[in-house]
Formats: sequence, structure tokens, C-alpha cells
Amino acid sequence: MLIGFLLKGILVGIIIAIPVGPVGVLCIRRTILHGRLAGFLSGLGAASADTVFGIIAGFGLTVVSDWLFDYQNWLRIIGAAFLLFIGISAFFHDPLVGTQSQRDPESLLADYASTFALTITNPVTILAFLAIFAGIGFTGGQATLGTAAVLVLGVWLGSLLWWAGLSAGAGLLRLSFKHDHLVWINRGSGGILVLSGVGLIGSLVLQHWI
Repeated sequence: MLIGFLLKGILVGIIIAIPVGPVGVLCIRRTILHGRLAGFLSGLGAASADTVFGIIAGFGLTVVSDWLFDYQNWLRIIGAAFLLFIGISAFFHDPLVGTQSQRDPESLLADYASTFALTITNPVTILAFLAIFAGIGFTGGQATLGTAAVLVLGVWLGSLLWWAGLSAGAGLLRLSFKHDHLVWINRGSGGILVLSGVGLIGSLVLQHWI
């Protein structure tokens, strides 16, 4: 039974991670501009945040989830500000700067922390976990601490597999890009991040007006 929940958790982790939103764009951008390790650690940050949401949903930590939902508007504002900062900076940044040398430990830690923070600003993901967990049979007598732990471990592994695959795939293309290509990739990804930030702010404005 535990193996079954581990496999289900892996599938859930992949399903949660697959939608290519701002975090996916950041992971691909950093892989192409700074290498596979930077992209992988960016994905690991997102996987860690997804695992936190899985822990909250799986172990029924309603105090934590209620706190996140109470402050979700502020969290979304912080996330939007970060997206706008990264996106706008991309238009004034030479994509070749820093790509010829290894990222230092501080930069790699920042890659991890930034995607963790960005992912954790969307606590609505907890609701997705609750719905999916119920759909795969994690209810009633099956919802024990042991099965919850195995399920969450599977979520982390599944999310990690997706981000590792994404960064590896983007890394295969990295060396084939010339400077002009990198410029447009940098600006294009920056534009997507800016639009995502504007979209977050716009959704908050509409939410309070309607």
C-alpha cells in the first residue's frame, strides 16, 4: 500500500509541476543563461515549496494554511513585485554577462531561494493538493501519518523529476544559441515575467473591485 501511495505521490508531484508558469520560465531562462545547475536549483526551490504545500495538505495543518490564505493578497503582491523586477531587469542586462563562468554558491542559493519564495506566494496550490489527494484515495482510514509522509515524499520526488528533466532539456539547447539568440531569449522571458507580474496585480485589483 505504501509503495502505491509513493507512486501516486510522484504522479501528483509531476502534475502539480507541469504547468509552465513564471517559475518554469525562470528555470529555463537560468539554465540557458547560467547553466544546468542554476536551472536545476531553481527547479529544486519550486519543488521544495510544492512539498511544503503537500505537507500542509497531507498532514492537515490548517493553522498554517489559514495563515497563508489570510495573507495571500500580500504574498501575491510580493510575488508580482519580484516578477516585475526580474522581468524589467532582463531588458537592461547583457545575457552573456556571467554565462562564461560558474555561478558562485551565493548566486546558486539565490536561484533556489527565489523560486521557493515565488512558488510559496501562491497558497491556492494547497486547494489543488487537497482535491488531488482526495481523488487518489487519501481519505478516511487511508489518511494516516505514515501514508501522508510517503505521499509527500512522492510529491517531492515527482516535482524534482520534472524540474530535473526540464533543466536537462533546456541545457541541451544552451550551447547552440548565439549572442543574438540569447538577447531575444532574455528579453522574451523578461517580457513573459513582466506580463505575469502585471496579471497578478490586475487579478488583485479586479478581485477588490468586483
